[in-house]
Amino acid sequence: MARYLGARVLQALVAVFFALTAVFALVRITGDPVILFLPLDVQPKDIAAFRHLLGFDRPLWVQYAAFLGRAWHGDFGESLRYRAPALPLVAQRFPATAALAAVSLALVAATAVPIGILSAARRGSTVDAVGIAATALGQAVPGFWLGLMFMWLFGFTLRWLPVGGYGDWRHFVLPSLTLAAFYAAQIARVTRSAVLDALGQDYVRTARAKGVDEPRILVRHVLKNAAISVVTVFGLNAGQLLGGAVVTETIFAWPGLGGYILNALLGRDFPVVVVGVLLTSVVYVTMNFVVDLSYLWLNPQVRYR
Repeated sequence: MARYLGARVLQALVAVFFALTAVFALVRITGDPVILFLPLDVQPKDIAAFRHLLGFDRPLWVQYAAFLGRAWHGDFGESLRYRAPALPLVAQRFPATAALAAVSLALVAATAVPIGILSAARRGSTVDAVGIAATALGQAVPGFWLGLMFMWLFGFTLRWLPVGGYGDWRHFVLPSLTLAAFYAAQIARVTRSAVLDALGQDYVRTARAKGVDEPRILVRHVLKNAAISVVTVFGLNAGQLLGGAVVTETIFAWPGLGGYILNALLGRDFPVVVVGVLLTSVVYVTMNFVVDLSYLWLNPQVRYR
């Protein structure tokens, strides 16, 4: 077990390293950011002086080596726009995105898993047909359109909920519903497929032959065996929620990480983009690590080497 944990931690560090390397290279091929931060009538000598000050006149490999040296000590540079350390600027936006993602994941777990189980348990019924239609619709409707419809109905027409900003629980309702819709539909479909597959196994037929009632079969035999597929997709979605919140945060003026990183990318604020990718990568690999560990509890036959 200890050997497995060490290997997984090393893999996580390698994944984060390559993510930082990729974003370092990609943001620099988007263009020179210096012009964006200088007046229109700036002189060429001033452009050259500012580029030298930021270190952008050095070869790319030299910039990369300097970046790795600073990053090793937790220094990811200063924001080009705000002239302040990039890490605190991004970190102060992270709690809002994390809170929105947590509420959305709670909604996904509370709705998608029961729908998938009920749909599989009553396969071919009206309940199953409604569940399949709802999940198909949830995956087909664009998130930005759904968010705008929520704003129009519950914000402007009925005036029940605020349409933007960050505050009490009422501000979470519309953005969390918008963000959770697609992932809930996906989890519900995966849950239905996993439960149907488990219901067709020999141990279920044996339990039925012994006279065990269906609710007990479902709870004691089916759900735990079907959980591995569900937990895998759920863990992947938990990491994707941080990156996928960009559109939702933009629509609802949510002061989170997604919209902030998008604006930094458009403004070529390289240090902010790098820190944003770092935090997202760390969360993503952490969730995958937790999912891997959960397999041992869900299926005792799994053995780590």
